Amino acid sequence: MKKVFDEVVLKTPFFTVAQDWEVPIPAFFIISCNRPVRSVAEFTDEEAVAFGLLVKQVRRGMQEVNTCDEVYVFQNEDSRHGFHLWLLPRYEWMEQYGRKVESVRPILEHAQQSELTDILINEVKKQATKLQQYLQTVQ
Repeated sequence: MKKVFDEVVLKTPFFTVAQDWEVPIPAFFIISCNRPVRSVAEFTDEEAVAFGLLVKQVRRGMQEVNTCDEVYVFQNEDSRHGFHLWLLPRYEWMEQYGRKVESVRPILEHAQQSELTDILINEVKKQATKLQQYLQTVQ
């Protein structure tokens, strides 16, 4: 599936929070660095502090307004896209794939192969808007 939308939730001086449209799962957010780095080890001290607070705010928002009780958090340093952190919510439909890290690939593949319906598009946008509004109140 090609990326069809660009749903930026928040842009700070150091980071951008966006909905992942390559894998259309409501409230699946990515935090990326605005400058080209591959690892948190490359962050300045100021970026590191801002990143920690931003992750906390996004996760709290996911819990409070997106009602995501459980989230898988991933970052891989070998990505061609540069540094980004995935915050993948766990939904009931994902249980069929298990609860270990091995469950993530089939979950992502299922989401990528699902038909991008108006209902799904609207739900993804709705969840992104809810987090965007939440983050505006805590910034």
